[in-house]
Amino acid sequence: MKHGNVAVFIQQHNGKIENVSLELLGKALDIAHELKTNVSAYLPCEKAGDMPKILFSYGADNVYIIENAELKEIISIPYAKAVVEAVKKDAPGIVLFGATRAGRDIAPRVASSMKSGLTADCTELKIGPYTDNKTGKTYEQLLYQIRPAFGGNIIATIINPVRHPQMATVREGVMKMKTPDNSRKGQIIPLTITLSPVDLSVKIINKIVKEKKVNLTGANIIVSGGMGVGSKENFDRIRELADIIGGEIGASRAAVDQGWVSKEHQVGQTGVTVRPKLYIACGISGSIQHKAGMDQSLKIIAINNNPEAPIFNFAHIKIVGDLNTVIPMMIEAYKKQDNK
Repeated sequence: MKHGNVAVFIQQHNGKIENVSLELLGKALDIAHELKTNVSAYLPCEKAGDMPKILFSYGADNVYIIENAELKEIISIPYAKAVVEAVKKDAPGIVLFGATRAGRDIAPRVASSMKSGLTADCTELKIGPYTDNKTGKTYEQLLYQIRPAFGGNIIATIINPVRHPQMATVREGVMKMKTPDNSRKGQIIPLTITLSPVDLSVKIINKIVKEKKVNLTGANIIVSGGMGVGSKENFDRIRELADIIGGEIGASRAAVDQGWVSKEHQVGQTGVTVRPKLYIACGISGSIQHKAGMDQSLKIIAINNNPEAPIFNFAHIKIVGDLNTVIPMMIEAYKKQDNK
């Protein structure tokens, strides 16, 4: 059975490709190898520049370039039309989007145009078979689109056996970015689109860009606090530890809901997914919602005064104790080691 290509919508801003698109290219390459097919990258933009070379190095075999002055900024209708044009030309079996604001906006429009299904906010993708119990028909090598459901209490596996392409949005940080291979080459396929006045009915009049102050997905060390921290004042201990060891501040949803720290620090199913070298969880119970956002960390240290806390089931180093006692001891030990 011949499979269509595995395609990725490439999100970029001013010629800089977003990390989530590069992460998805790596996953697309793994899936394409399993299906014995190729990886396509769909690149709507004003000017492609050197972006195709970067896309080839991260796994693309074909780069469909849709250049148009009206594609300088990401606006829903023109971008969706550009991606639909690429899908029609490429006839892929799978199309992946980052679960960003843009991806969540554009993907449903593309799915509607192609009359395909779409699964949002996937945390895992696999290839596998499916047998319809009613008809007895078996579908080989479908895309398993896996995501938390019902508030994270279950993990749902969703498939689209009939209508293709199979489409999904995937959260940033879930897929590990591969090391670029600059020796990789590929084919550039230029496409053109005609945009009508209706397509261009939305204009950006003014744009206010705020500098991103928190970069949890790129952090090597994260110190996170949860409900067990107890108060906004106690959360200062989390800040102090993070500052001393050169880490970023993370938090559980419960801590964010209490107003102890802003939403941009939230880790978990409704926050960001991270995979640092070191994750220190302070006063975090380890619910499935939080675990989904950090259990791929290389080393997890958990501090909790409840020896039965679920986070101890997957932490590498487990410290049972009062974080108000343990954290100052960790800070003091680090300072002594640093002064040697």
